[in-house]
Amino acid sequence: MDTFKNIMVAVDFNDSIGELMVYADSLAQKFGSKVWVLHVAEPEPDFIGYEPGPQYIRDIKAEEYREEHRNLQEICKNFLSEDVKVDALLIQGSTVETVMSEAQNLNIDLLIVGTHKHSFLHNLLQESVSMELIKKAEIPMLAIPIDE
Repeated sequence: MDTFKNIMVAVDFNDSIGELMVYADSLAQKFGSKVWVLHVAEPEPDFIGYEPGPQYIRDIKAEEYREEHRNLQEICKNFLSEDVKVDALLIQGSTVETVMSEAQNLNIDLLIVGTHKHSFLHNLLQESVSMELIKKAEIPMLAIPIDE
């Protein structure tokens, strides 16, 4: 493969998002790629009795999701060049499964993720999202080490 038409950056809202976006911007400019910035929001909590929760809780969650999506759009505007085509996606679900599903649906050629530096013992006891993605990915990935 000599080009990346679609690049996905999987982000959570931490301080390292700028580092990931710098890599995405550089690659997108070089290859003329479209960048998809994806944040996976936590799924709706299950309420007792399988009925939707109280309306005020649903309203609060909806506003939280709107705010997160506005933040994603602002991040794209601040960190990506104006000539780079970009879409910000906020999707609810299980993080690893949602990222992999969207990567397949959008024909992603490169997935960019951040990896946290932890001790061997921490990595042994607790699996990280980025490590799970590396295990399951069927597309090239760029894992950027993130300082805490």
